[in-house]
Amino acid sequence: MNMNLYGHDGQWLMVDCGVSFNEPLTPGELSTATTKAEIVCADPRFITEQKERLAGIVITHAHEDHVGALPFLWRRFKCPVYTTAFTAEVLRRKLAQVGLTDQVPIIEVAENESKVIGGFTVKWLGLTHSVPEPFGMTIATPAGKIFHTGDWKIDRTPILGKGFSSSAFKALAKDNILAMVCDSTNALKEGFTPSESECYQGLLAAIKAEKNRVVVGCFSSNVARLVALGRIAQETGRYLALIGRSLINMVGAARVTGHWPDDLPIIDAAHLGYLPREEVLAVVTGSQGEPRATLNRLAMNNCFDLTLEADDLVIFSAMRIPGNELAIDRLVAQFKGRKIRTLQAHDTDLMIHVSGHPCREELKQLYSWVQPQVAIPVHGEPKHLDANADVAQLSHVPQQLVGRNGDLYQLAPSLTVRRRAVPVGRIALLR
Repeated sequence: MNMNLYGHDGQWLMVDCGVSFNEPLTPGELSTATTKAEIVCADPRFITEQKERLAGIVITHAHEDHVGALPFLWRRFKCPVYTTAFTAEVLRRKLAQVGLTDQVPIIEVAENESKVIGGFTVKWLGLTHSVPEPFGMTIATPAGKIFHTGDWKIDRTPILGKGFSSSAFKALAKDNILAMVCDSTNALKEGFTPSESECYQGLLAAIKAEKNRVVVGCFSSNVARLVALGRIAQETGRYLALIGRSLINMVGAARVTGHWPDDLPIIDAAHLGYLPREEVLAVVTGSQGEPRATLNRLAMNNCFDLTLEADDLVIFSAMRIPGNELAIDRLVAQFKGRKIRTLQAHDTDLMIHVSGHPCREELKQLYSWVQPQVAIPVHGEPKHLDANADVAQLSHVPQQLVGRNGDLYQLAPSLTVRRRAVPVGRIALLR
């Protein structure tokens, strides 16, 4: 549930406004302890109490943990939103669902474009990640320039978009970057994160060998994975169908913005029941064991569009997000109870999922290219932040600041101080 604030000369810039799912809430955090929350976001009280100073909101990419809270919270901010075309399309669809169609000023930007937003000059830098159009950005003020990475990895051969290019980041070394605010998700893992192209080969090998129905659970925002599965359907004589509103919305946004290939057909999920078992390839929501998502309905045999039988295969093409292990294990047990086979990444040597975040060698490379004065790890649990700081130190970054939610860093050309000054919490967004 990312929500970052940068302040300068009496103004603030927000970078991302996301949610997390199914987080346990301590009784008393909500108005009534019996209230059930589906999604949780950071408490925006600090900035809403001075919203006249909020110059704008920048969204780095279209993942829920970076954009999902904005439709619910924008009425508290009422300022322009800056993002790229694909994320803008995803956001507009979300805004329509909460009655904010055409009410939010959305300014679309492109790679290497700069915008002056209040007292900040923001420039968008293209990266690679597991969603179309992921961007980092430099945020410049008279006090110094920050590089905010957003979510990223080094993928030289992505399924969608251009391969990762180091030139823009090597150029930052000449810009005297004061601080690099960097993704820490995989900072405990050695080496490099594999490419989406390698995942395509792994999924192809797994599906090509099957003679019965295949269902793949994955994150709906991973359009590259969906494109790969569409290609695999063509290569294996299957028909691709999507089951789940978020999947259909995401592919719709990809079509509008030119990220879905014209030669890649998708059939109506209602037609799946008329196909022979060996011609079915369905992509569905619910890879984290969400109780109302499609995978759970398939496990309970109450999915309207598709019924699974013994010896069909369910592939989990997604990481097990910490905290969701029990829900996923229960889901797998339900399938096994009906003699439906399952395949998870830890069950096989085939690469059926790859991360969208950088491992240690990628972090080292980016730090060495950018050469910031200060490293500020974000996006992870404390152990991930500490590991990121360790990589920064090994990469000769002079100073590392590892904090917690609510810490306020004061950054200046000759002084870097951290102090805890911002009240922070979580609020539940009820639907």
